[in-house]
Amino acid sequence: MRSLKSGKEAIVYVVRCGDQLRCAKIYKEADQRGFQKLAAYQEGRKRRGGRDERALKSGGRRGRELQETEWQSAEVDALYRLDAAGVRVPKPYGMFNGVLIMELICDAEGGVAPRLIDVDFTAETARLWFRKLIGDVVRMLCAGLIHGDLSEYNVLIDDTGPVIIDLPQVINASANHQAFRLLERDINNLRATLGRAAPDLLDTRYAHEIWALFQSSTLTPETPLSGQFQLDEQAADLDSIFDSIEDAKREQAARERGRIEAEQALDQE
Repeated sequence: MRSLKSGKEAIVYVVRCGDQLRCAKIYKEADQRGFQKLAAYQEGRKRRGGRDERALKSGGRRGRELQETEWQSAEVDALYRLDAAGVRVPKPYGMFNGVLIMELICDAEGGVAPRLIDVDFTAETARLWFRKLIGDVVRMLCAGLIHGDLSEYNVLIDDTGPVIIDLPQVINASANHQAFRLLERDINNLRATLGRAAPDLLDTRYAHEIWALFQSSTLTPETPLSGQFQLDEQAADLDSIFDSIEDAKREQAARERGRIEAEQALDQE
């Protein structure tokens, strides 16, 4: 076993499994991780019930244990889901005692594949990789997921092109209020990196186009994309928007009070 890399949320090792070399990802403790504002990523994730929600909000030992389990299982679940959907991610082989075993991504010579940030590329290659990555972003979204932290630092380049890695912060596209913001940031990060070699990519607006198709339930992996989108520049009715927000907050508060009272009644039985 040898160390491959140490990132902001885990340390990755190269390990031998029989006659195969694979990756072993060991997650860092919460106080050692670089991620901040985890609530933005955790919103919309399914949990077992009200007791788990209360434990997470309390910040106690059980809540921290649940948060760690959720953080790690999110990546494992996402890898299986995305691999099945045809997204180019490391193939997962399972979680064993808190250690994620997955495919070792190699370059054309059989060495460990470099990150996108560490690779030189031509304009033609930049356009090719951008198309492939946009295709994988679409496949992810069609599978209901958004990476949430996609950039040149968590894309590897193997002998076929880009491979997306590092998914513990993956979000539920339909249940997270930050979904479009994080999707747009993911795509803009890729656009900025690859646009340095192919400046025409900087004029594209894939995030808005993809999100509009997703919201209208017409997005598929085969949907043709133009990279162009006309933003609605009409002035917004801010008073109406704020009124709707306040109404939604009141309704949510009422539902939350009802849920808590029902759970307290069950706990007392």
